[in-house]
Amino acid sequence: MKKRTEKGGAVVGRLLRTMREFYPVMLPLAIVCIVINAVVSSIPSLFMQNILEVIERSWQSGDWASAKGDVIRLVTTLAIFYGVSLIAGAAFNQLMAIITQGTLKKLRCRMFDKMQCLPIKYFDANSHGDIMSHYTNDIDTLRQMISQSFPQLLASAIMVTTVFCIMLYFSIWLTLVVLAGVALMLYLTGRIGGKSASFFFRQQSALGRVEGFAEEMMSGMKVVKVFCHEEESQADFDRINDELFRESEKANKYANTLGPILNNIGNVLYVVVAVAGGLLLIGGAKNLSISGMAFSISIVVPFLNMTKSFAGNIGQVSHQVNSVVMGIAGTKRIFALLDEPAESDNGYVTLVNAREVNGEYVECKERTGLWAWKHPHKADGTVTYVPLRGDVRLFNVDFEYEPEKPVLHDVSLYAKPGQKVAFVGATGAGKTTITNLLNRFYDIADGKIRYDGINITKICKSDLRRALGIVLQDTNLFTGTVMENIRYGKLDATDEDCIAAAKLAGADDFITRLPEGYGTVLSGNGANLSQGQRQLISIARAAVADPPVMILDEATSSIDTRTEAIVQRGMDALMQGRTVFVIAHRLSTVKNSDVIIVLEHGRIIERGTHEQLLEMKGQYYQLYTGAFELE
Repeated sequence: MKKRTEKGGAVVGRLLRTMREFYPVMLPLAIVCIVINAVVSSIPSLFMQNILEVIERSWQSGDWASAKGDVIRLVTTLAIFYGVSLIAGAAFNQLMAIITQGTLKKLRCRMFDKMQCLPIKYFDANSHGDIMSHYTNDIDTLRQMISQSFPQLLASAIMVTTVFCIMLYFSIWLTLVVLAGVALMLYLTGRIGGKSASFFFRQQSALGRVEGFAEEMMSGMKVVKVFCHEEESQADFDRINDELFRESEKANKYANTLGPILNNIGNVLYVVVAVAGGLLLIGGAKNLSISGMAFSISIVVPFLNMTKSFAGNIGQVSHQVNSVVMGIAGTKRIFALLDEPAESDNGYVTLVNAREVNGEYVECKERTGLWAWKHPHKADGTVTYVPLRGDVRLFNVDFEYEPEKPVLHDVSLYAKPGQKVAFVGATGAGKTTITNLLNRFYDIADGKIRYDGINITKICKSDLRRALGIVLQDTNLFTGTVMENIRYGKLDATDEDCIAAAKLAGADDFITRLPEGYGTVLSGNGANLSQGQRQLISIARAAVADPPVMILDEATSSIDTRTEAIVQRGMDALMQGRTVFVIAHRLSTVKNSDVIIVLEHGRIIERGTHEQLLEMKGQYYQLYTGAFELE
């Protein structure tokens, strides 16, 4: 599915709506505080004009006593305004600290929640480092935009508006001079800032690629060193890093050029306004203003300060271009993740606790050890309960990961409860794909898959996966104790259940010899354990879940022969009474299967028992007599 692309304005609008959703009261209150602070910062020019007018009048009349009282009153009023501004500024800073960090926290939670709902193909198509970049770089650019750029831009906009109104109040002629300079500043901001924006977007994507490559190299560092691939890895990293450098250089070159240009235009504009004001005073020109006041020093001097403030705030906007554009780029990537289509699940058949009454299964709340599929029938509104047995059947299944690139062709097979079915074939034959389809990590293109006679598309995915256990070649252990890693297969399992599962898998012996036994803390995917020990814990985790169907995807391929014998005993005990699908490169591990299915290029070319396949003298016979390894 093509990702939705949003323009910068749409992204900012969506972000503001999200922040308002998170903080419906705090956000408007923070905006009010910004407005008060900005307006108060704009009004000193009015007080300066009044003070100069009082001084000018007193100079003409010679009445300095009355001028002193007026000046004190004006200064006192200004001090009160600044006091209000100080309180508003302090309140705004406290509120924005809460809003900024709270927004980031909630967005991280939303991203993580969304990740739990994404299909497996999303993680197959995107590097893990690039996904992690959403939580680090993209969130950090968003933090800068919310905490610094947004408040500064809003304050600048309010100050510019307020100062512009005061300018019109004093003199329309001088205001037109200022607007001519501001028009040039805005034109340059649009031209230079627009070019900078496109490069900042590309910079964020390049940064994600750099982090993805670095994460990949760190996780595969042993392989890099074993094959002396350090120089090639360095060259690849340099190439990706150079790409990031080029995009960042271009983005910052334009952004850093804009500030000095605008500052100098502001300085030139100050001089131009001073000259224009002086010429108007000398020429005795008639003032055109909302106030109706005549040209005087009390107008020109404050107007110069307002010009500096006006141009300064326009320049301040340019200084935020970097943060705003980077923030928009990061926010766009965050929203792209949140907008990824979630894993669809239209299943309505669920797995429930059951008990047998008069030969039929009925649902019950208490745990009985018996499970049944609760199958509501939409046609007549009835509900039937099908006992969970572990009968799996595939009918004429076709599948393709990408359009026009089929992986499975017309695959039909069945596994009755308690049967052991083995898949053999060269890499890419489609063995693992079949197990991915059983779990509905991917959905088939054509055909049907039935579990206990029910089409698996009708079964809720979470319930389907609870009824399937899987042990992969690549083990994944999480930070926590050994006991917690085993319990991951069934969160309500007792310590006794976990220990029993470990004994069944043959893991209890080495676990009890660990420094803290089952309480030993594992980290870094169990880096302090051997590959075989990690696999034994993975098998124990599957055993404690106690599913009726077990998928063993090359579960012993990375285990030494001695450990394999231990694992195999545990596996044999684990497979008792279960339907088991075995994928193995070592043909010695599949000899005792009830049926062996030979796959080639996504098609079933042979099936039968070990003895039957040897008698056929086909592909399996060639593999078995030629070598005990398929590779």
